[in-house]
Amino acid sequence: MVKTKELVETITKGIQEKKGHSIVVADLSGIEGAISNYFVICTGNSPTQVDAITDSVEEFAREKAGEKPVHVVGRENAQWIAMDYTDVLVHIFLPDVREYYNLENLWEDAKINRIPDLD
Repeated sequence: MVKTKELVETITKGIQEKKGHSIVVADLSGIEGAISNYFVICTGNSPTQVDAITDSVEEFAREKAGEKPVHVVGRENAQWIAMDYTDVLVHIFLPDVREYYNLENLWEDAKINRIPDLD
C-alpha cells in the first residue's frame, strides 16, 4: 500500500505540473467491491490541457514510480480521460463533464482528500 500511496503522490505532481486543478484523491481501499484503491480526479480547462495533463501523469508515473497505465481511454475527444494504474484510477475532466458525472459523490463512503491548487 505504501507503493500505491507514493504512486498517488507522483500522479498528483504530474497533474500539478500541467496546472490541473481541483484535485481530489478518493481513498476507496476500505470499501468492499470498489474497482480500485484510489481515484485521483482533476480538471483541465480545455481538451488540449486535459491531454497535456494525461501525458504529464504518464511521464511522472513512468520516470518516478516505474509504473505504466494498464489502459487509457478517452483520448479521442479529451473531455474525460481515464487512466488505469490497477490500484489507482486517474480521471481527468473538462469542467462541465466533471460536474455532470460527479464522481466524488459517487463513492460517499470514501475518504476524500482535496489537494489545494498551486496557483
